[in-house]
Amino acid sequence: MSRFEDTQRLAQTMVRKQRTRDKKEKTPSGFLRGRFIFMVTILAVLTCSVLVMAAYIQMISSDFLRDQGDARSVRLSKLEAPRASITDRNGEELAISIPSESLWVDPVQVLSSLGEYPGLFKSEGWKQLSELAGMKQEVLVDWINNRSKKRFVYLKRHLNQNQANVIKALKLPGIHLLAEPRRFYPAAEVAAHVTGFTNTSGKGLEGFERTFDKWLSGEPGQVLVRRDLLGNVIERKKVLKAPESGHEVALSLDARIQTIAYVELKKVFQHVKADSATVVVLDVQSGEVLAMVNQPSFNPNNRVSLDVNAVRNRAATDVFEPGSTLKPFTALAALQSGQYLPNTMIDTNAIKLNGYWVGRAHNYGLLSVSDVIKKSSNVGVSKMALSLPTDDFLNMFYQLGFGTDTGSGFPGESMGVFREKRRWSDIEKATLSYGYGISVTALQLARAYAVLGSGGVIRPVTFLRQDEVVVGERLFSKSITKKILLMMEKVVEKGGTGTRASIEGYRVAGKTGTAIKSNSGGYGDDYVAIFAGVAPLTNPKLAIVVMVDNPKGDEYYGGDLAAPIFSNIMERSLRWLDVSPDKIELPMMIANSLPVKSSSLNSSSLNNSLVNREGGSRR
Repeated sequence: MSRFEDTQRLAQTMVRKQRTRDKKEKTPSGFLRGRFIFMVTILAVLTCSVLVMAAYIQMISSDFLRDQGDARSVRLSKLEAPRASITDRNGEELAISIPSESLWVDPVQVLSSLGEYPGLFKSEGWKQLSELAGMKQEVLVDWINNRSKKRFVYLKRHLNQNQANVIKALKLPGIHLLAEPRRFYPAAEVAAHVTGFTNTSGKGLEGFERTFDKWLSGEPGQVLVRRDLLGNVIERKKVLKAPESGHEVALSLDARIQTIAYVELKKVFQHVKADSATVVVLDVQSGEVLAMVNQPSFNPNNRVSLDVNAVRNRAATDVFEPGSTLKPFTALAALQSGQYLPNTMIDTNAIKLNGYWVGRAHNYGLLSVSDVIKKSSNVGVSKMALSLPTDDFLNMFYQLGFGTDTGSGFPGESMGVFREKRRWSDIEKATLSYGYGISVTALQLARAYAVLGSGGVIRPVTFLRQDEVVVGERLFSKSITKKILLMMEKVVEKGGTGTRASIEGYRVAGKTGTAIKSNSGGYGDDYVAIFAGVAPLTNPKLAIVVMVDNPKGDEYYGGDLAAPIFSNIMERSLRWLDVSPDKIELPMMIANSLPVKSSSLNSSSLNNSLVNREGGSRR
């Protein structure tokens, strides 16, 4: 009975539980409704908050937040102005800027990419990169590691187009190219000493690249750019200041004459193995430098093996004792004093001054002033100098600009050496008369000869093309300088010291010079061969100075070595400038009827005969 009761009670219990469950399923839950209300409320609040915050950001804090963002990504960048060209007087380019690309590295990016590219430093691409950079692979890796915190480092500047294409094809992480112009010099070493060159950043270092650096560079502009995390420009926002292009510089150089001078000088320089050599070509009527070349020279486009000694423009910076090329100016002072005429006779026997002999090596006996210049007599010019008041004699050299720079504007131009003294001994005046005790640059000497060629007018030396007539200052009378030129013409005629300077079709006036080089102990066994002159004599157009320093071999006299260089440069330059010949050849039958050995007679001979008879020049 009890077992039945237990079973009945269990059944009743199960029925009650089932009824309870059914009741719960039919009755709505108050807990679920509350949760729903809670979630709806939360979502509403969040939505309202977002809307309020968006409104706050867009309407109230927009300017502040924009400024904060710009402060972290917007940068002020420089807009480089294109560097202007340097041209010769005819517009031929001597220095230009050409497009190029430079290789730079982001070491942080390179090192961070090793996780993705663990074999980067041993890859074929890295090997090609190291070869292009001129480093071993291990050295390049060390170079990167030593700059592990930097974001921008140049690896190689100014790649050529082939190299840039290789870098683009490699697609190495952290290796980038930057477009930047490169300075190129079409004339290379021919005009290198005048144009000079710039550094890799485009700043002028030498020559007129340095002198006119600001003028050529112009004014850089400014632009706001937005950069990403790696520093790459992703947006160009606003140009604040437009760049102002540089201004072109037109030099007075004539590229053709410059090339002629370079070729002729280099040929002899290499043959005689001289220490250095220089040529200066001036336009007599304007003072413009038409050519200025030096040996040794250098190529400004290739500075890998640049010799520092070759960079110096010796024509403007180096000084030398001019030797006998100064004798025409001593004769000029003598004629200007009124004590001498071209046919005044002078005893050229050796003399002793202050214990020193002058002229013991060459005794020509009695010579006229003209023949003193023709034979280059040291005694003859010494006696002329000694007979003149010291102040008058020295003032002539000061007027010609010796001891001061020419004012050409070339950087580093030397003033030469011409010391002022209270008292001048006889031997000092004598040696000065034939070019010792004074040091000049080739440019100074060329200017002095240009004064003779211009009829006694001195003009400023300039490297800039002159489009207007240059008015100079008269120093000496035209008649006196004409007489000096006629004396100098005899130097290149038969019996003179500079016959190898003569030019077919043109009358030449010049003077040889062979100066012994001084050293710490006095004077040694090295020489400087010089020739200076003007042509054509009838109406001088060019003044040229040639200087060869310490030539090796048997030929070291100015008349043997420097004169032929002068002749070749002068002849080719005059023909290039289309200057008419002025040496008149008489008809053959008239020449044959004259009682002379030569088959021709030029106007120079007629003028010289008049000088010798009358003491004056024929106009």
